[in-house]
Amino acid sequence: MAPVIAALDDEADILELLKVNLQKAGYRFEGFQEAEAFYRYLARERPALILLDLMLPGMNGLEVCRQIRRSEDLAGIPIIMLTAKGDESDKVVGLELGADDYVTKPFSVKELVARVHAVLRRPEAGESGPRISVGTLVIDLDKHEVTVAGTKIDLTATEFKILRLLASRKGRVFTRDQILDFLWGNEKAVIDRTVDVHIRNLREKLGPAASLIKNIRGAGYKLEE
Repeated sequence: MAPVIAALDDEADILELLKVNLQKAGYRFEGFQEAEAFYRYLARERPALILLDLMLPGMNGLEVCRQIRRSEDLAGIPIIMLTAKGDESDKVVGLELGADDYVTKPFSVKELVARVHAVLRRPEAGESGPRISVGTLVIDLDKHEVTVAGTKIDLTATEFKILRLLASRKGRVFTRDQILDFLWGNEKAVIDRTVDVHIRNLREKLGPAASLIKNIRGAGYKLEE
């Protein structure tokens, strides 16, 4: 069955645009104009991905993002923010709260669909084996899970992909551009701080294994013991 994309946006025409184009791309779609109806939906269903407008009447989209990431049942759902042009501070805050990506309004439908494809993309089988271990860190590519000293760590889709990339060539330095290329390919119209924010969130979640991710000044990041 096709993955479900759920969107919260107060503009009916935006929701209709998303519905038509995401269904054309092979997804099912659920659209909501009010946060309360959206929360009721999330209480009974778990979409594959959430599109979240940050400019919502009566409620800040950043607060919605924060609540989703604090929910044990919903925290793992990828989130793409829909942001107004030029609101860079909101984009950074959204990424810090755990959003996986953002698309700026007015957006290109082609770009948005490409971002959805990219965020939902899962590891290709056999690239580095089903499990990668670095010290106490274990990445299970089949289960899409990460553990540190046996404790499961909940990562966003983007955090997992960055960790997977770094672990695929332990000791190799990946530049920010290489990481962005891996995440979004030709659709990488993102702010410079995006990778740094995701890496900082990743380190915080890894706890005692955070030191495995090393920042090479002027070059990029690598993963090694």
